[in-house]
Amino acid sequence: MSDAGLHGRKYAIDAMLSATALAGPSPVTVRTPDPEDLTALCGARVTVIKV
Repeated sequence: MSDAGLHGRKYAIDAMLSATALAGPSPVTVRTPDPEDLTALCGARVTVIKV
């Protein structure tokens, strides 16, 4: 989270989702209403789609 410039409880769920997505086999796609934070946390390793 610190590498992405995010901190605090507000981003805890995003961090857990990102860790889960990054731990799985590639390719990974995540659908979320808040794509900016997940993109910052996962980078190009995960495809993030806004719903």
